[in-house]
Amino acid sequence: MAAEHFDVLIVGAGISGIGAAWHVQHHCPTKSFALLEARPQLGGTWDLFRYPGIRSDSDMYTLGFSFKPWTNAKAIADAPAILAYLKETVREFGIDRHIRFNTRLRRADWSSDDARWTLTLDTPNGEQQLTCNFLEMCSGYYRYAAGYTPDFAGAADFAGQIIHPQLWPENLDYAGKKVVVIGSGATAVTLVPAMAQRAGHVTMLQRSPTYMVSRPGTDKIANGLRRFLPDKIAYWITRWKNVLLQMMVFRLARTKPAKVRDRLLGEIRTLLGPDYDIAKHFTPRYNPWDERLCLVPDGDFFDAINAGKASIATDHIDHFTTDGIALNSGETLKADIIVTATGLQLELLGGAQLTIDGVAPAMGSLVNYKGVMFSGIPNLAMTFGYTNASWTLKADLTSAWVCRLINYMDKHGHRVALPDLKGQAIATEPFVDFSSGYFKRVIDQLPKQGTAAPWRLNQNYAHDIFVLRHGAIEDGVMSFPKGKVTPPVAAAPPAEPAPREPAMAE
Repeated sequence: MAAEHFDVLIVGAGISGIGAAWHVQHHCPTKSFALLEARPQLGGTWDLFRYPGIRSDSDMYTLGFSFKPWTNAKAIADAPAILAYLKETVREFGIDRHIRFNTRLRRADWSSDDARWTLTLDTPNGEQQLTCNFLEMCSGYYRYAAGYTPDFAGAADFAGQIIHPQLWPENLDYAGKKVVVIGSGATAVTLVPAMAQRAGHVTMLQRSPTYMVSRPGTDKIANGLRRFLPDKIAYWITRWKNVLLQMMVFRLARTKPAKVRDRLLGEIRTLLGPDYDIAKHFTPRYNPWDERLCLVPDGDFFDAINAGKASIATDHIDHFTTDGIALNSGETLKADIIVTATGLQLELLGGAQLTIDGVAPAMGSLVNYKGVMFSGIPNLAMTFGYTNASWTLKADLTSAWVCRLINYMDKHGHRVALPDLKGQAIATEPFVDFSSGYFKRVIDQLPKQGTAAPWRLNQNYAHDIFVLRHGAIEDGVMSFPKGKVTPPVAAAPPAEPAPREPAMAE
């Protein structure tokens, strides 16, 4: 019995996959498609994480879809509001009919003879296969099964609970308790003020500080515009206002880092007072935007510190004790609960294995093409959002470009689209110019980017609009082969992947 076939298969029913589905419906209305979602519900990140206070770290006027105005009064939204927005979107546009839940992609095998992918899937009914002409990966960049937790000495001796935010226990009782949150990224900065509302005290323990910026949780201009303009027009104006502001701040951070650093630290000094040790607790060793800035809506993190409900310890962990954490300085932090907000485990393509005519490519040998495809991999796109702006801005451009490519192939009678290095050795750089730990830990396993177009992964929305929305499809690099695809550098002969542990809520 032949496997069920689709023109396009989209992997992941989070914010990227839902956007990709809309674009296929809108720009390629004759194409058949389906969304494959490994979990039992849609939403991706916004359904997986359940820790207190979880919210966006970008404004919803840029994190929201270009085709679906965000009309909630809150610009910095919590996960339930974002999830409600996603569910409303799939219902409104009929995308919900195309989602197949509890369907995990295990491997994808390309056949040049057939010019199609064969996908091997784990489903509630056992292993199944589907085929497609084009595969669009919208599965994010981290493992859903578990986050990253270092091996802390003495962790087994701790008498309380140790929790990673990615696997938050339902109905955790932390009222009146002493909580230590290890980490200083966006998750920790969200958790601390949220838990401080009920906990006895919350301490954020960091090895080194992170840049933070306080901004209002609502956008007065956006809410004002909606009083006088249709939702779509008000949304468009606000979206571009925020895009241009983000671009300006990022450019300033790159060209005048000392000035931006002084401005950020000055704002914190104003919020916490002149006697607070800003140098120790809020001054990173790196420049602004070498790592993502932590957004603090309405200054809630600083309010918790000023109220005495939260504090910061900047030190290194020596070992866990039965009742807390012993630090290198000799101090001990008492704790009933320890939250390890220590980051993610990066995992591209949802952990699925690829083969090209029986050869498994080494991901580290591939080179990014326009931030969408990879050298030597035919008819496959991967969504990877911006690190210096909202993820969805790039996801939207990626999905629209994929539809342009598909329509171009149809118009010219092509079955295969392949970014081709043509045997050239080009200068490469790491896939992402970002110093976050979860990228550094696996940098050698990631694809590379080139030093020049079209092999660069741009971090500039305006530039990508020109390249992806208006640039030529046939650019001298994109090839449309008729026969066998030359496989990229092989990692090893294809092998059956090891069994994967189930994701949370499966």
